[in-house]
Amino acid sequence: MTSGERTVAVVLAAGKGTRMKSELPKVLVPVSGRPMIDYVLDTLSAAGINDVLVVVGYRADLVRTALANRAGVTFVEQTEQLGTGHAVMVCRQELARRDDAAAFVLAGDSPMMQASSLTALVQAFARSRPACLIGTAHKENPQGLGRIVRDAQGNFLKIVEEKDATPAERAITEVNLSCYLFNCRALLSALDRLKNDNVQREYYITDVPGILKQEGQAVLALDLLQAVESLSINTVEELAIVEQELQRMRQ
Repeated sequence: MTSGERTVAVVLAAGKGTRMKSELPKVLVPVSGRPMIDYVLDTLSAAGINDVLVVVGYRADLVRTALANRAGVTFVEQTEQLGTGHAVMVCRQELARRDDAAAFVLAGDSPMMQASSLTALVQAFARSRPACLIGTAHKENPQGLGRIVRDAQGNFLKIVEEKDATPAERAITEVNLSCYLFNCRALLSALDRLKNDNVQREYYITDVPGILKQEGQAVLALDLLQAVESLSINTVEELAIVEQELQRMRQ
């Protein structure tokens, strides 16, 4: 950001690691000997973002303890896990105190996020000043990931989850990596309009860019992330893949 502008990050860390075969909160599952959320917080710090709201929920005390020595971390509790959008909603009070800032929303289970990518997003945001900037990547095998749908001119239209995608949309290789940068005021306004009229009865952060676009606000999706950053961890198998990739990157 240019001088005088602030960036806050909201890190979603409330979930249970059910498919990880662990009783730990998901973000505390070790990756190469360190809790996976450590990698996300280190990346934010390396990108110069040191004001971080960590949304805790399942076994919140363990996450608080694990991150107790982290400077710049504020914990916000999500007592009921009602979706990613709801996780950001519980941060309303903290975000309102920072409504002149830009707000990252990131998943705490994405240890492959790179500081260079976050910096590139911050710089692009400062140049174009949209209501929302979505960090995307192209992936040869996009299975399981939401697709970025654009119009004929290449402008962002919507995010479509794979289960809801048409065959043509499934063929899209540009994917959503759950990495968003919002104008804080625009985000707070859109959260007031977010609905849970879906099968899961949950509030999804993926719906927020569409709400902003419907209001006539600028929403950009920029292919600034690397395919490797799509490696989140939901299963023991995915954990092994991430650990292999981390080892490869260190060589």
